[in-house]
Amino acid sequence: MTTSSTTRKQLEVVRDDQTPQKWCVLLREDVFRRFMSQGSPNPTIQKVFGGASFFSPLLFGKFFDPSDAFPLWEFESDILLSGLRSAGQNTIDWFQTDRDYVLKVELPGEGKNNIQVYAENGKVVEISGQWKQQQQGGESNSLKSTKDWRSGNWWEHGYVRRLELPQDADFKRIEASLTNDLLLEIKIHKINNKPLDYEANAKDNDAV
Repeated sequence: MTTSSTTRKQLEVVRDDQTPQKWCVLLREDVFRRFMSQGSPNPTIQKVFGGASFFSPLLFGKFFDPSDAFPLWEFESDILLSGLRSAGQNTIDWFQTDRDYVLKVELPGEGKNNIQVYAENGKVVEISGQWKQQQQGGESNSLKSTKDWRSGNWWEHGYVRRLELPQDADFKRIEASLTNDLLLEIKIHKINNKPLDYEANAKDNDAV
């Protein structure tokens, strides 16, 4: 009899991303539909950008470029994802508590190990990764090969979802973790809410 083990690792939340022209190419609906229908169906592309994926432009029922910041926590997940959940496709959840904003996402089957989380200017949290590595060109293509994939037609190499941070979110206190290389959890503490260990120490001091 074998028992499945759970591996959980903390991810670094990057706050200083100096990539020039990042996400400067917007993903239009007509471009996306051509990309999804080109040639024979690519199972990797379907996993990453299919309607149930967190990185799909069609996730919320109508087309929305995932490189454009979306005010996720202004909506209830039960309402925004009602169609997916009624179809048994429940791979995403978000909610808030008195202390935190929480996001839980089941990552697509490809590129999950290179997931990156950024906090941008205190206003946006960004989740991205690559599903296809850039090919290194020859000497004549050296400039092209060193260009960051996020600065061009990013969907040809990777995926992204950018989310607006609520006004009371503390962008300096964002935690990200990955369980079994599959389940991403992001916790964003609210401003003026002290960590639990801080309050525990305060109570101990009061009791002295």
